[in-house]
Amino acid sequence: MNKNVGLLLIAQFLSAFADNAILFTSLALVMQSAELPTWYISALQGAFLVAFVVFAPWVGPYSDAHPKSSVLVYANGIKLFGTGLFFLQIEPLLAYATVGAGAALYSPAKYGILPELVKEQSLVKANGWIEGSTILAILSGSLVGAAIADRSVTVALIVISGVYLISAGLAGFIQCLPPKQPSYDHILLHFKQLIRQLLLTARAKFAVLGACLFWSVAVVLRLAVVAWAPVVLLLDTSEDIAKLTFFSAIGVAVGAVFAGRLIPMFYLRRVRFPAYFMGFGIVLLAFVDNLWLARMMLFLVGVAGGGVIVPINAVLQDIGHRSIGAGGAVAVQHFFENLAMLSATGLYTLAGIYQVDVVLSLAVIGAIVIVATFLVSLQLPEQPSP
Repeated sequence: MNKNVGLLLIAQFLSAFADNAILFTSLALVMQSAELPTWYISALQGAFLVAFVVFAPWVGPYSDAHPKSSVLVYANGIKLFGTGLFFLQIEPLLAYATVGAGAALYSPAKYGILPELVKEQSLVKANGWIEGSTILAILSGSLVGAAIADRSVTVALIVISGVYLISAGLAGFIQCLPPKQPSYDHILLHFKQLIRQLLLTARAKFAVLGACLFWSVAVVLRLAVVAWAPVVLLLDTSEDIAKLTFFSAIGVAVGAVFAGRLIPMFYLRRVRFPAYFMGFGIVLLAFVDNLWLARMMLFLVGVAGGGVIVPINAVLQDIGHRSIGAGGAVAVQHFFENLAMLSATGLYTLAGIYQVDVVLSLAVIGAIVIVATFLVSLQLPEQPSP
């Protein structure tokens, strides 16, 4: 591992740590308030995702037109500003949407910088490192953020602000390639062309659909567990729920480590096997009422999820680096991913408003994963793609 990749891993860990800490700080804020309904948690998640969809046409070209290390610094600055809005007691939906805007800018640079730092044959491995770093951040950020926020939301926001500052400082030292200079004329038309160019092959379409499936399931599963755990497992604090989600995140980290060995980029269609396993695991989880059994099921679901997303990310980065630019490819990918997540979150929020049974909701999520995996797998032929 070279120095620049090491700096990226640390900067990514810290930024993702703060992202997840502020999520569970927001969760604690809702749970401690008697005025906010429970479905407000889903609305918060939706506000975060809106920024990814709205700014998708701009963040990719911007990332490719500037040194990606600088983009990481700017993005952390926007996240820090959003955290400041929480301090000022601005509407939480607006504050969290601002953090989402920073995350939307951060993502194309985070993934797009990898092909500039490592060789093609090391791309899947580097993605595994990034995903592993992110998962460790999810684990620690969720637990630390929830634990502090349950005691003091103000202290949690101070810690989060400090972590964003350190991440920005480290990102500024990453040395990357000189930026490309895409045209900024008719940016929406340019983005439409990027979408067409990226989705020229069945392999690219399969990867985008697979990423959409994974992330929409991930976001809704997290929301479903937040609603399901207090009812079935009788967990009543954000810290307890964070400890439960800890196991799924550990699972994703484990799956990410083995994904590069078991599913090389030339055999992308193999991701359907862990995807099927993920769906069946969620269905079984819905009917579990034992805490340790729930933790084990979430771990296994996470392992399957890691086996899905790491090869898909590597393929899309490789395709983008060879065609429209890594930043543009990641922006297109995240546009579709977050549109799918926003749609899934909206449907889940609607189910919450109408008080659909939480066990039924979880089982339906798993069933949808199984059916969607079958439909997505039809988009790519059986033989490997060169």
